[in-house]
Amino acid sequence: MSNILQELETQIAELKTAVTKSNVGVVRQIGDGVAKVEGLSDVMLNEMIEFPGGLYGLALNLEETEVGCILLGEGLDIKEGDEVKTTGKLLQVPVGKELLGRVVNALGQPVDGKGEITAKENYPVEKIAPGIIPRKSVSQPLQTGIAAVDAMIPIGRGQRELIIGDRQTGKTTIAIDTIISQAKQNRAAEENNTKDFRPVYSIYVAIGQKRSSVARIISTLEAAGALEYTIIVVASASDSATNQFLSAYAGASMGEWFMDNGMDALIVFDDLSKHAVAYRQVSLVLRRPSGREAYPGDVFYLHSRLLERSARLNEKNGDGSLTALP
Repeated sequence: MSNILQELETQIAELKTAVTKSNVGVVRQIGDGVAKVEGLSDVMLNEMIEFPGGLYGLALNLEETEVGCILLGEGLDIKEGDEVKTTGKLLQVPVGKELLGRVVNALGQPVDGKGEITAKENYPVEKIAPGIIPRKSVSQPLQTGIAAVDAMIPIGRGQRELIIGDRQTGKTTIAIDTIISQAKQNRAAEENNTKDFRPVYSIYVAIGQKRSSVARIISTLEAAGALEYTIIVVASASDSATNQFLSAYAGASMGEWFMDNGMDALIVFDDLSKHAVAYRQVSLVLRRPSGREAYPGDVFYLHSRLLERSARLNEKNGDGSLTALP
């Protein structure tokens, strides 16, 4: 009997308990890639919410009695009455040079069949743009390789320049030629050991395009030797509206890593019209009030907060730049 008591005392002494606090809610409605959840009183905007089966959602609508979440996956197994809980984390994507030469989705997961990406850092998808003080004026040119553009409307590192035109007029071609031009300049500088030259790394974000079109662009970049200096973020037409909406911000975060580390980067959004359509789709499913052509009222803020993340930072903040071609 004494041995049993001693063993119990030992086990009680070794027992380690910890109190964890979690905010738990219940799924009230699910469908069209969106879930309405009740009971999440402490949830933050854009916070990741854990659903059963390891699926995550993003809190996009904070209402008085419920939270509207967009699902980061299929969510076919989720049903009404399932318990969900907050994570206290914002959505993050892997960033760094490890992503160069790879094709990833809106969550930074590889889709090119070349194995896992072991990135050392992660950046939040939604990030506040640099303020006025950390910036400096655009002074260094970014050569597009197109003589007419470089002569008449030169682009600077850290600038935002809209490529606008009718359908099938070569907007994507201009962007791809610019990416290839950066790769050629990078390679020439490496071969000649040019010390003063700063390479430009590219991020190409394909939003709502056909997979065949994206595959053609990837093969073009590969043939030109530009893929090793480029990250490709793909949210094709067959992907969910959620992925298409998030892909632009994920690409911007990947570009910001280069800028924050004193390097120069170029990001191409192809194209933001489809991005606005994807956001309209998400907003309508979340039952947000719609305006002209059913676009929500904050559709302009959607793109202004994205493009303001492109900047030229001063020397105190690393002297990096992010150039955007939307």
